[in-house]
Amino acid sequence: MNKQSWYESLFENYGRKYDRENFTQGTWGECDFIEKEIHYRKDLRILDVGCGTGRHAIELTKRGYSVTGIDLSKSQLVRARQKAEASGLNIPFLHQDARDLPFEEEFDVAIMLCEGGFPLMENDEMNFAILKSVTRALKSPGKFIFTTLNGLFPIFHSVEKFCMDKREEGNAAYRNNHFDLMTFRDHNITEFEDDEGNRKTLICNERYYVPSEISWLLKSLGYTGIGIYGAKLGAFSREDKLSSDDFEMLVIAEK
Repeated sequence: MNKQSWYESLFENYGRKYDRENFTQGTWGECDFIEKEIHYRKDLRILDVGCGTGRHAIELTKRGYSVTGIDLSKSQLVRARQKAEASGLNIPFLHQDARDLPFEEEFDVAIMLCEGGFPLMENDEMNFAILKSVTRALKSPGKFIFTTLNGLFPIFHSVEKFCMDKREEGNAAYRNNHFDLMTFRDHNITEFEDDEGNRKTLICNERYYVPSEISWLLKSLGYTGIGIYGAKLGAFSREDKLSSDDFEMLVIAEK
């Protein structure tokens, strides 16, 4: 039996607590931005990659859009389905691996927000497999909107201090952060309490990307229009020029 990866362990039985994390509180404003980006077209099919507890999929469905959510975590999907049912919504929430999606040119738009899989994978090849798989699921023309960790940030700032300053009571805690300049991975120990009150400690690492890497990866997949911006929680905007002060970057790619 294969050992669970840290991100699989993290999201197991963590739906209700996850919804209370500070970084999940920008759903409404982020959906406002998505609507604007797709010109309020309700006829477009949207794929929510790494949908988690379904917060974006549910909000967009409430606004009249057709959304399919996929996630690797069965536990998160259970929470997503419960929330959708409570709101009287019928949303396809599917258990799928973003590295190998079963879709072929089926969606007009793909969203992948709040590190929805990418860039949590163990190596660069796995992360690239997610981009490639999502691209295959998109029609041409199609639009891919996602956020990822900004590699410029940890060069100038402490990731551990940033996470500590943003943390609120009951949120996950991150310590012993070490940013490796050779791999652009931040290694840390994550401590949190799951939905049943069990304390968990995980050894984690995430890949940070610089803008030129993202541009090159997307160009290699056939995207022609690529925009990279700063990602402000709940307030995405093409007006926010990316800087080293942005913890995340917002990527908008068109093919």
